[in-house]
Amino acid sequence: PLLPGLQRYRGSSALCSTVASHNTEPGMTGEKTQDLVALWEVHLADGIHMIEFEHGTTSGRRVLRVDREVIVKRDWMFKLVGNESFHIGKSKAQCSIKIEPVGGFAYEYSLEVAGKSYKKFTENQNKIMKTWILPVDGTMYRVVLEKDTLDIWVNGTKVEMAGEFTEEGTETHFAIGSQPAYVRAVSSGNKREGIIHCLLVHETEVPEYVE
Repeated sequence: PLLPGLQRYRGSSALCSTVASHNTEPGMTGEKTQDLVALWEVHLADGIHMIEFEHGTTSGRRVLRVDREVIVKRDWMFKLVGNESFHIGKSKAQCSIKIEPVGGFAYEYSLEVAGKSYKKFTENQNKIMKTWILPVDGTMYRVVLEKDTLDIWVNGTKVEMAGEFTEEGTETHFAIGSQPAYVRAVSSGNKREGIIHCLLVHETEVPEYVE
């Protein structure tokens, strides 16, 4: 559900592009806390990061939060449009929020990550990341394989790995908590599908988790 003040824009998700319109009555001073105009979830190997953006369209006030932490706060800005640049995650991915007018007191808010639109970046992440979520010894773990670098992350930390060749392909061994695990990579035999990666714990395959 959308928060108060958030609207869908041109059929796109509120998590990728939103329009907000704030009407302030004459003589009102200050702004209510209902200035939250945009929310995005960015999926990186080290975790899922939440970006919240507040924009007061009378004072130009801007507040930017990443994972609930305020990283930008501007109480007064004459210029209501423009960009806010920042970084997220352990990889310091470059992000930029663009504020553009769409007529009257309405504004569009769009996010770029690593030089790509939010939509394109998300599509690319879905191609290069493979994710598994599973319980081990009573604790939930998020395991991510970056297929472009072959790095493996467990609950936001890049882990030590040991690779070996097998008759079928390769196995990359690492630990999830105190338990041994490995990612098996085998050819699909299909050029379009490429390499198939699967996670095994105690020789049992873990189903992929689609975020």
